Amino acid sequence: MAQCVQSVQELIPDSFVPCVAALCSDEAERLTRRNHLSFAELLKPFSRLTSEVHMRDPNNQLHIIKNLKIAVSNIITQPPQPGAIRKLLNDVVSASQPAEGLVANVITAGDYDLNISATTPWFESYRETFLQSMPASDHEFLNHYLACMLVASSSEAEPVEQFSKLSQEQHRIQHNSDYSYPKWFIPNTLKYYVLLHDVSAGDEQRADSVYEEMKQKYGTQCCYLLKINSRTSNRASDEQIPDPWSQYLQKNSIQNQESYEDGPYAITANKNSDSNLFSLDGLDNEVKDGLPNNFRTHSLQLDQSSDPSNSFDGPDHVKSSSSHETKKTNTGIIHGACLTLTDHDRIRQFIQEFTFRGLLPHIEKTIRQLNDQLISRKGLSRSLFSATKKWFSGSKVPEKSINELKNTSGLLYPPEAPELQIRKMADLCFLVQHYDLAYSCYHTAKKDFLNDQAMLYAAGALEMAAVSAFLQPGAPRPYPAHYMDTAIQTYRDICKNMVLAERCVLLSAEILKSQSKYSEAAALLIRLTSENTWKGMDSDLRSALLLEQAAHCFINMKSPMVRKYAFHMILAGHRFSKAGQKKHALRCYCQAMQVYKGKGWSLAEDHINFTIGRQSYTLRQLDNAVSAFRHILINESKQSAPQQGAFLREYLYVYKNVSQLSPDGPLPQLPLPYINSSATRLFFGHDRRPADGEKQAATHISLDQEYDSESSQQWRELEEQVVAVVNKGVIPSNFHPIQYCLNSYSDNSRFPLAVVEEPITVEVAFRNPLKVPLLLTDLSLLWKFQPKDFSGMDNEEVKELVTGEPKMIGTEVVSEFLINSEESKVARLKLFPHHIGELHILGVVYNLGTIQGSVTVDGIGALPGCHTGKYSSSMSVRGRQDLEIQGPRLNNTKEEKTSIKYGPDRRLDPIITEEMPLLEVFFIHFPTGLLCGEIRKAYVEFVNVSKCPLTGLKVVSKRPEFFTFGGNTAVLTPLSPSASENCSAYKTVVTESTSMCTALISSASSLDFGIGIGSQPEVIPVPLPDTVLLPGASVQLPMWLRGPDEEGVHEINFLFYYESVKKQPKIRHRILRHTAVICTSRSLNVRATVCRSNSLEDEEGRGGNMLVFVDVENINTSEAGVKEFHIVQVSSSSKHWKLQKSVNLSENKDAKLASREKGKFCFKAVRCKEKEAVTQSSEKYTFADIIFGNEQIVSSASPCADFFHRSLSSELKKSRAQPSVHKVKQSLEDAVRVIQKCSEVDLNIVILWKEPPEMELLKFVRPENTTVSSRPSVEQLSSLIKTSLHYPESFNHPFHQKSLCFVPVTLLLSNCSKADVDVIVDLRHKTTSPEALEIHGSFTWLGQTQYKLQLKSQEIHSLQLKACFVHTGVYNLGTPRVFAKLSDQVTVFETNQQNSMPALIIINNV
Repeated sequence: MAQCVQSVQELIPDSFVPCVAALCSDEAERLTRRNHLSFAELLKPFSRLTSEVHMRDPNNQLHIIKNLKIAVSNIITQPPQPGAIRKLLNDVVSASQPAEGLVANVITAGDYDLNISATTPWFESYRETFLQSMPASDHEFLNHYLACMLVASSSEAEPVEQFSKLSQEQHRIQHNSDYSYPKWFIPNTLKYYVLLHDVSAGDEQRADSVYEEMKQKYGTQCCYLLKINSRTSNRASDEQIPDPWSQYLQKNSIQNQESYEDGPYAITANKNSDSNLFSLDGLDNEVKDGLPNNFRTHSLQLDQSSDPSNSFDGPDHVKSSSSHETKKTNTGIIHGACLTLTDHDRIRQFIQEFTFRGLLPHIEKTIRQLNDQLISRKGLSRSLFSATKKWFSGSKVPEKSINELKNTSGLLYPPEAPELQIRKMADLCFLVQHYDLAYSCYHTAKKDFLNDQAMLYAAGALEMAAVSAFLQPGAPRPYPAHYMDTAIQTYRDICKNMVLAERCVLLSAEILKSQSKYSEAAALLIRLTSENTWKGMDSDLRSALLLEQAAHCFINMKSPMVRKYAFHMILAGHRFSKAGQKKHALRCYCQAMQVYKGKGWSLAEDHINFTIGRQSYTLRQLDNAVSAFRHILINESKQSAPQQGAFLREYLYVYKNVSQLSPDGPLPQLPLPYINSSATRLFFGHDRRPADGEKQAATHISLDQEYDSESSQQWRELEEQVVAVVNKGVIPSNFHPIQYCLNSYSDNSRFPLAVVEEPITVEVAFRNPLKVPLLLTDLSLLWKFQPKDFSGMDNEEVKELVTGEPKMIGTEVVSEFLINSEESKVARLKLFPHHIGELHILGVVYNLGTIQGSVTVDGIGALPGCHTGKYSSSMSVRGRQDLEIQGPRLNNTKEEKTSIKYGPDRRLDPIITEEMPLLEVFFIHFPTGLLCGEIRKAYVEFVNVSKCPLTGLKVVSKRPEFFTFGGNTAVLTPLSPSASENCSAYKTVVTESTSMCTALISSASSLDFGIGIGSQPEVIPVPLPDTVLLPGASVQLPMWLRGPDEEGVHEINFLFYYESVKKQPKIRHRILRHTAVICTSRSLNVRATVCRSNSLEDEEGRGGNMLVFVDVENINTSEAGVKEFHIVQVSSSSKHWKLQKSVNLSENKDAKLASREKGKFCFKAVRCKEKEAVTQSSEKYTFADIIFGNEQIVSSASPCADFFHRSLSSELKKSRAQPSVHKVKQSLEDAVRVIQKCSEVDLNIVILWKEPPEMELLKFVRPENTTVSSRPSVEQLSSLIKTSLHYPESFNHPFHQKSLCFVPVTLLLSNCSKADVDVIVDLRHKTTSPEALEIHGSFTWLGQTQYKLQLKSQEIHSLQLKACFVHTGVYNLGTPRVFAKLSDQVTVFETNQQNSMPALIIINNV
């Protein structure tokens, strides 16, 4: 239980005090009414004695009474109605609330820190009022009247006669059988005569004379002259007199409510404030002129819960009447306005005198009389009775007489029964605090009552015996709690008297609490709170208060039981709610919430929050209600869908009411749906146009694309590349890649730039945590805009919500946005900036509603409110949610690493800049699949959709060999597909059939194709006419594509770069991205090998010609069927070599290859003439075409040459990318390089082929050069020097004339390298095996066996030799071994002549 102001040792004596009746004449009542008080009320603040009093007990021992208090009340001849008591208790509880600034106790239990109000003043007020308003009953005498004050005024005509009338009236009320109420302690009631004298108006002498007369008639002990009203009330303003009455009157106790003239029961605080009568029990109360006598009830049957007339009308009724009553009590009436402090002392003195001289002597005398009676009676009758009983019955109980055969609880004793006399004496002793004697009397009475089975009487004796035992000074015996338990059980189960049971519980629980037996106290309190025990509303108030006290018991234990505390607080709150005590209910739930909050008991939390929300709403604490409902919705709720729907509807309903209170206030923050702020994405620009027939728009960037760090890095590199080219090879220091799409991965540390008149799309990520769908209507962005004027004036214009079409920023409104249960969904909201300045996107604003459903839960149906649209919404509220994005955590400096700091995220604060050109790119006839090496012609269309001209258009790609826009000169670029008979993509010329085997020559420079050595080959200027694209203009350009050489899916990124003609300070350039996806399938596999020959003469007889062998294999494995390829032309492209003619022996002109077929071609290649390969610096390439068809494709024109140059440059780039290994011996490295150079043939073969059904599709393949290893191979070394023998094929010699035959042979040595070479020619035969000696065809070289020569760069030297033969036959002259070394080197290499074809000579005899 909570702490109380009074200890239990003070509480109990104050609850059971001697009762004194007051009977006033009308005139006396008038005198006291001048102070707005009745006579009983006048005495109330002074009814406690200020000093100890003494009396003697029956054994003549002196007994001291401390703090004695008496209760004076006007006589009421009707017992208080249960309904009235109920209402009074209800008002007392609702009027007592926790003080506003009350600091609660903080109790720490385990891991709970609870703020709990230590005291419960409402419970104490309830208990005090309950104990005071207990009606008098026949089985106990504690609240029976011991004395009666008869009060008359000195201003009456015959005061003494008035006293006689009053005395007779009192006698009639006590002894006439018409009046069963009030109850009197003994027949001989003490009468005390009080003469009231009004000092300010009355005649003092007359008053004194009347007082003397009274003393003679009634004796000095029983009379008193009380002087009051020493001043007139209009002088109240002069002197501030304290008002001790207000605290008593507010409690509005039953006894002091009104004098008996006011009728049976009227709820009026003061006689003159209101004459309204409430008929609380449904019975009409008639008020007669005399004393009312229209209602008798047995006083024990207080709690007639079965009687519908007694049940209360419900919480609303309570509310109305309590408010009605508070209005009356707080009307600002000053009590005791005519009384001075002297009068206060006089009243205090009067109470002292009355108690000392009247009441206590009377009580002392009564106790003695009762004691004597008991001793005499007990000695005789008890012993006689018990003896005869034993004698006759043999210890059996004799049969009861007829009138005793009632329900045992209803057994009634006559007033003079000896058992009742014991009880009377016990009660008297108890009232004067003589607890020892009281206990023994109660104990005796208890036995007698139990013997007689008078259970009501027995329970009463048990109850008071237990209390007396507890209060005995020195505690001779422990508190007999079992007495109380028996008493409670008897009252409740046998007597069905819940009021008395409750009194027992209240007293016993206080006693147990004082002994720190909290567990027992809690159990006792809870026993009385079950719903079945009591019916009606009073039971709810009772149960609520007792449950709350039980909860306090649990928390006050040595080891606090926090969860039990919380659980019983919830139960108490529930019962308070049923009793209509909304504030107390709310308080209980809030206190319990501290325990359940954040512990994962989500359903309990939901229940509490829901109740707090409802109670707060009822009490018009709307903010609390909103916050409680908000909690239910935002925590991950485990409730069922219908329950969540109910919560949501309730929340919306409450919210609507809140927002209606301040319609012009700021928009409230809504809790639903959740917004994942960090997932917010922004996109600057128009939405991408869909593909239109053959037209396909550039993919660019959109919110539909997933973020990929690798690709974004690639795009960044492309943009840096093109910016570097534009800025003469240097990237400016202030360069930042252009960001069209901002997300959590992008760099958001700078303010993003948006362009005026281009939409800004904000993608907001919503999530609905509930199992019910949410409907957002009129959803739009909230923003703040600060326009910037070039006049230098800054005027900040803050527009929170935009209506109509604003000048500055247009806002798109989404009329309906439905998020299904537990769904995550993104909304894309647009803003249209029409002015330059700074924009701040603050959040979203919308109406939150739910779809109208037929579900009703907790009795909450769909709430009123209608909505038109695709979905029908039950009710919606307008509110906002802010978008607040936390930037990335900083981790650069030491300070940032040690603390937690976040950088800014400015993606929601774009700066709107001036107009910029806007490019759109469309691709026409763009293929999705190609064969490897296939060339296809497409068109690309550039459209300027802005109001500014654009210039400087460039395209950059990592794969420049994939596409070309054609050469720089019109001559080199075919106009359109219709320019040729074959609709070829190439520039073609018709040829005569005779030229089929010989080459047609043309030349072109890489500069013609926009590729200069040293520049970035990836950056290609787009050849716009006049280099400018005007607003609204569009240009179509041809674009040739070549299928990449590797089969598979290729993603090829194009980045288009362009600038505004007018330079902008903020945005220098803009970009457009396009990703083409091409799937390539296998076509031809080509391998070219070169064989150098000295025997092939060119026109000038110089050596250095070559045979080129080209192996072509059709490796296409098309699903659709085998493709047949025709080789239509083979071209060469080189600075130094050219193909001269085809040496294929086959007569078949058209070379066709079916699937998996191989073909071999052989061509003769010769060096270019000096005039053709003018100088190295011009970088001219010579193109030679050998045609297999009847049409020459000009390979030096576009696109053939383009792709050739593109592939060259990409290879150049690859070779540059490979880091060269640094060798220790520099000279060796040089040698190796020279040797390699000599073996490399810088000749590129271009093969043009086609697929017969689709004649217009021509393709081309470029074979790779043989790779060069870091060490020269044997083959490379042997080709340092080329040798050839010149001799007659057959030689006739007459052997019969001359036995030796001499043949002249010329050995030609050709230096293929550009360095000086030392050559050794060794003519000695190398014997490989013994069989070689036996070979018939051996011959001998004549002359020197070894020659040493030095050949200059590219020099050809002829050596004249002689061979000597002795027989006819066929001989191989290829035996000379040639060794060569570079002049400045030591290593010698042997030329590999043996592997070449044998030099055969035939020797004939003639």
